[in-house]
Amino acid sequence: MYREDFERTGSQDRNGEDVFSKPVRAGKRTYFFDVKATKGNNDFYLTITESKRKQERDGSFTFDKHKIFLYKEDFDKFQEGLAEVIGYIKQNCLPGEDAPHFEGDSGSDEF
Repeated sequence: MYREDFERTGSQDRNGEDVFSKPVRAGKRTYFFDVKATKGNNDFYLTITESKRKQERDGSFTFDKHKIFLYKEDFDKFQEGLAEVIGYIKQNCLPGEDAPHFEGDSGSDEF
């Protein structure tokens, strides 16, 4: 889909009212978890935004952003997939005592 197609088709649906926001700073990146309400406040969804500060050639700074829209009907599947992938990485890609301890890590892969 091209940008002009996006702007014409339903872009208003993606400009929901902010309900709750949780920024998570992680090195050069900041992740924003935003709960938004649809028009009329009759439904809610989550946006996950990755924002990375980037320095331009002229010395000025810009932010490179990537956004995911997650709707309530996908919450469980998304959570299951994320937990499975994180569990796999912890068990198979970070072997031995060199594996970093993750904040909030209780040994369980559940959220």
